[in-house]
Amino acid sequence: MPETTFRKIGVLTSGGDCAGLNAVIRAVTAAASGRGWEVVGLRQGHLGLLQSPPDVTLLTADSVRGDLLRAGGTVLGTTTKGDPFAYPAPGGGTTDRSGEVVAAIKGLGIEALVVIGGDGSMRLFDRLLAPAGIPWVGVPKTIDNDVPGTEFAVGFFTAVEVVGQALDRLSTTAASHSRIMVLEVMGRDSGYIALYGGIAGGADVILMPEVPYDLDQVAAHVRRVTHDRPSAVLVVVAEGVTQPVEERRKKANVGLAVARGLQSRTGFDARCTVLGHVQRGGSPAAYDRILASGFGARAVSMLANGDSKRMVAWRGGLVTDVSMTEVIGGPRFVSADSQMVRTARRLGIYLGEGLEARYPG
Repeated sequence: MPETTFRKIGVLTSGGDCAGLNAVIRAVTAAASGRGWEVVGLRQGHLGLLQSPPDVTLLTADSVRGDLLRAGGTVLGTTTKGDPFAYPAPGGGTTDRSGEVVAAIKGLGIEALVVIGGDGSMRLFDRLLAPAGIPWVGVPKTIDNDVPGTEFAVGFFTAVEVVGQALDRLSTTAASHSRIMVLEVMGRDSGYIALYGGIAGGADVILMPEVPYDLDQVAAHVRRVTHDRPSAVLVVVAEGVTQPVEERRKKANVGLAVARGLQSRTGFDARCTVLGHVQRGGSPAAYDRILASGFGARAVSMLANGDSKRMVAWRGGLVTDVSMTEVIGGPRFVSADSQMVRTARRLGIYLGEGLEARYPG
């Protein structure tokens, strides 16, 4: 089958930032330039296309050499706001500006697009580009690792590395003061960061949105592993975990609420650290650079093969791709019988209620 040749393609980053985005931009540009294609970077996601003139930059093989592979954030900028189908109007209310986005893409002479984003961005651009007949391919990125269709997304392993390093540091102060150290990590709907980061950092307790927990049982587990005396304990809590019953009328971080609840139940001193956006920043970990490079190169190859409305994916140790219909129904959640859940249970980590009966270690 003959390859499809494009004169000009576009690339953009959309949704929350994370480490590894620049590495994808680099890979897309290098692979496309090697085919003789012109590459246009679209700034601020779809928002740059609503400016007059559109906010874009020309990307070349020379311009993406050097430190872009290891640079955090995204040189193209990104956005989580301004739905083009319901764009905020100056006088209040919303207006549909989706046609302007499509017109800007066509006006720039862009013949195909690589969208680097999460499942929400994939849904948005599927709705924008499919009716307009513009070929496009998605590249998954999110620290939450909750994009359906792929085992791993760009940015996840860097966030896990940050959590693991934080637990390393907290463990020394926990040991020095015989404290319970609670670390709140990101993960509004899915607990992948908490699970992987908690295992990497030697946590005693990991609480995830997918698994119900009982704070009395968490306290009992803490007493059991410490032999009922003050000792160093590490607890990882995803931000999307349900607040303890006694804290639900308060407006505290869930990590702080868990720390207070454990202190009152055990009598042991407890402290909470909230990592927040630290998990998004910094230079990408080596594995994120590998994923980003493989994903970006594959995306260009897919366009050359005439593929569209598909997302690059990592499955079973291979870079592959999946239909966008598999992606846009997200997010993806931690499975209670997954290998990493079983690993955590075998290590004696408390994960929540009911797992032992349903999924023996």
